[in-house]
Amino acid sequence: MIFIKKGTFVMGCTYEQGNECTEQEKPMHQVTVQDFYISNYEVTQLQWKAIMGTNPSYYSNCDQCPVEQVSWYDIQEYLKKLNLQTGKKYRLPTEAEWEYAARGGNQSKNYKYSGSNGIEEVAWYSNNASSNRPVGQTKANELGLFDMSGNVEEWCQDNFRDYPGSKPTLANPENRIVRGGSSGGAATYCRVAYRNSYAPSFRNRNLGFRLAYSP
Repeated sequence: MIFIKKGTFVMGCTYEQGNECTEQEKPMHQVTVQDFYISNYEVTQLQWKAIMGTNPSYYSNCDQCPVEQVSWYDIQEYLKKLNLQTGKKYRLPTEAEWEYAARGGNQSKNYKYSGSNGIEEVAWYSNNASSNRPVGQTKANELGLFDMSGNVEEWCQDNFRDYPGSKPTLANPENRIVRGGSSGGAATYCRVAYRNSYAPSFRNRNLGFRLAYSP
């Protein structure tokens, strides 16, 4: 786990995102996050199996690949069991925590993707990967976090909400936020500002998560 020091940052459609921003990313706005910890890596299939006893993943022959085909609800069950075993209070990151960490926190260099303006350095996505890859094989970002862009999309804790002052969108407010892009998606989905959301029961082979907790 990496400690992320509290700070204030500009979230959303910032200048380095160019003309790729969607309406859901607008407007850019200031957000303050408190101290938290976040995992260097996406949760792997081996880690999931150790707690749950099964492996739901589509790409299931790769213990060090991210676990996928897990819904937001599935993850809540995993967290309950993990916390019972460890005595910790692990959770999903909030959307703001996720973006702050992906941008590099207080060490941010204002990259378009997490750790670089060159996507090939930091992300497995549709142009360079035919499937998910073992975690931690690309370049880390400024904070030492891997795969915040690409490999699998990552669930966040939050329900979807339009940003303050934005035009209303058609996204379902019951959906849960997803971030980061995946090996099955285009480069634009790997940008640090890109937002997506799914029903909390949704499962997909390009959708996983990473852990966070508060000090």
